[in-house]
Amino acid sequence: MEITLKGDREFEEIPSLKTKALRINLNENIYGTFAEIGAGQETSRHFFRAGGASGTIAKAMSAYDKAFSDSIYGAEDDGRYVTEARLKKMLNHEIELIEKRLNRKDYPNKMFFSFANTVTTIDFAKQFKGHGWLGIKYQIDQGQEYNEIHLHIRFKETDARLQQETLGVIGTNLIYGAFYKYNEPKKLLRYLYDHLDKDQLEIDTVNFSGPLFKNVDNRLMSLQLVKNGMTDAVMFGSDGKNVLPAREFYKKNILAFRGSFRPVTQVNIDMYENAYKMFIEEKKVDPDNTVVVFEITLSNLRAEGEIDEQDFMDRADLLCSLGQSVMITNFQEYYKVVEYFSNYTKARMGLAMGVSNLVDIFDEKYYRHMSGGILEAFGKLFFKDLKVYLYPMIDVETNELINSENLKVYPRMKELYKFFKYNGKVIDIKDYDEKCLTIFSREIMQQIANGENGWEDKLPEGIADLIKDYRMFGYTRKPLVLQKRRKITK
Repeated sequence: MEITLKGDREFEEIPSLKTKALRINLNENIYGTFAEIGAGQETSRHFFRAGGASGTIAKAMSAYDKAFSDSIYGAEDDGRYVTEARLKKMLNHEIELIEKRLNRKDYPNKMFFSFANTVTTIDFAKQFKGHGWLGIKYQIDQGQEYNEIHLHIRFKETDARLQQETLGVIGTNLIYGAFYKYNEPKKLLRYLYDHLDKDQLEIDTVNFSGPLFKNVDNRLMSLQLVKNGMTDAVMFGSDGKNVLPAREFYKKNILAFRGSFRPVTQVNIDMYENAYKMFIEEKKVDPDNTVVVFEITLSNLRAEGEIDEQDFMDRADLLCSLGQSVMITNFQEYYKVVEYFSNYTKARMGLAMGVSNLVDIFDEKYYRHMSGGILEAFGKLFFKDLKVYLYPMIDVETNELINSENLKVYPRMKELYKFFKYNGKVIDIKDYDEKCLTIFSREIMQQIANGENGWEDKLPEGIADLIKDYRMFGYTRKPLVLQKRRKITK
């Protein structure tokens, strides 16, 4: 065993990989199969080497040839093999075989499982570092329905052999955690990095399902991935389900909105509708190949102190109710989110923001950690195929409308700002709703906290009702009808 000094595992003894595998092997009720494609039988190897595997491993196999793999699991409609759909097919097929070939009467206490992965490691040219899906489908009680845990990983190492070893480690950690840490999903996620470092791999998607995890919200699990530094960004769709960012953004035009959305207001929607209209009118932009995403940064979630998970869920639920996709990131600076998008697309990108956000972009203090300073950051930001769609603001002191023509950046940045402005990188949103310019989410939150009226019509249709019905953001005010009845009773 080794001792870790990290986080909440300080001075805790971490079981060795052999200890983890052996504990699984020596449990006479755990029995299942390993199906590993693309990076060797790296996970099953740990269980064979630990000893006692004959009572645990019913079968271990690889199906590297695509035709042979298709004959076992069926062909994919999109022709791709390293996908969650492929992983699900593998897990389902192997569990069906166990159930078909073993009579439950002969194995009354067996908890069946299937572990699978479909992975591509780094290519010979070292251009693509590799990624993969791995998961487990399993029981903790013979009579229970199956549970599943799926992970998507990205390798950071630049050697195929090292990536194979890393895959074996995380696979072993996943199987051990599935059986012995299932009642603490957050800890299960952290323990996936036992004997690994975060510069070896990234976990950017996780999905729990089944009776064990009926109370687990996968969006909260995604938040844990970013919070724990396992990835820089996670994403879920309008249906609230986690999605793989790489798949959503691949070769797509991307329009992003950053904000607190606490709560989402008419300002946010007015900005979205106008920016989107301008974005899809660009010559290079096909609406059918365009993704819109609302981004909330981790620093924004921490603005009030420690991250309040319920507060996060409230914001996410409201955005999803409006049919929007949500991304949680660890990118404080805008150039980092643009760099992130650039990993998956070379198509047009757009950022919609308010005046104050653009002014902050031109503040040198955010770039002192970079050797090239603000020029390096702007090279990464504005020299991509990117445009900023700027939403105006009202100066509360002078009542003047501020837009790209009269905003004030820091004196040293004036010429730099002019360069990007007059090269068409910053475009004013002109068809804005003037009523929205006097709406501020901070004031709305204060009204909600104080139980006041008058904030409802500042939100998109239906949002105020959701806030009241589900007591979001600390809303506690009783419906007016109930208040009148109580007065009458008195």
